[in-house]
Amino acid sequence: MPDTQFTKMIDPGAVAFDIDSVIADTMALFLDIAREEHGIDNLRYEDITEYNLAACLDISASVIEEIVDRIQDGGYRAPLKPIDGAPEVLARVGRCHSPVLLVTARPYPGPMREWIDDFLPMHSSDVEIVATGSFDDKVDVLTDRNISFFVEDRLETCFSLQAAGVTPILFRQPWNRSEHPFTEVGTWRELESLIRFS
Repeated sequence: MPDTQFTKMIDPGAVAFDIDSVIADTMALFLDIAREEHGIDNLRYEDITEYNLAACLDISASVIEEIVDRIQDGGYRAPLKPIDGAPEVLARVGRCHSPVLLVTARPYPGPMREWIDDFLPMHSSDVEIVATGSFDDKVDVLTDRNISFFVEDRLETCFSLQAAGVTPILFRQPWNRSEHPFTEVGTWRELESLIRFS
């Protein structure tokens, strides 16, 4: 269930979403690439206990960097899958307000535009993707567009959002289990229950 301290219903026009590990199951793809192309088969999703992968995984920094670069560039064979429920709930948001705003810290959208078009049952023009190149720059994009709520998996970013007056909704992942004051959801169905659909 969503955090019961949350009392405001989210207006579909006032919410934006992170992509990696909120919409796209990027960490599962990371593990698939590590296993299939580097022979690293002793890692589990639950082992990713920090956002900084080098701090929690027994993999060389160069291999981590190579896999992350390939994910950003789209150079992988394993499929990148959506988080369960994301396409359906985003389409429902899009029926109430468009374009749906997706804000990523990736340096460029890379393959995300095509991936989003493939997986979301929406017209391409109903989804806007902004790549900031930095976690901190998400705040400027959101405040410039009068976004009140942002769904994010990186806990440190949630604190920056809150300081700027944007209410973070933390998408629960193994790497954001430190104590925090934010509303969190573990599924897209939980998130859906917080949105005021007309």
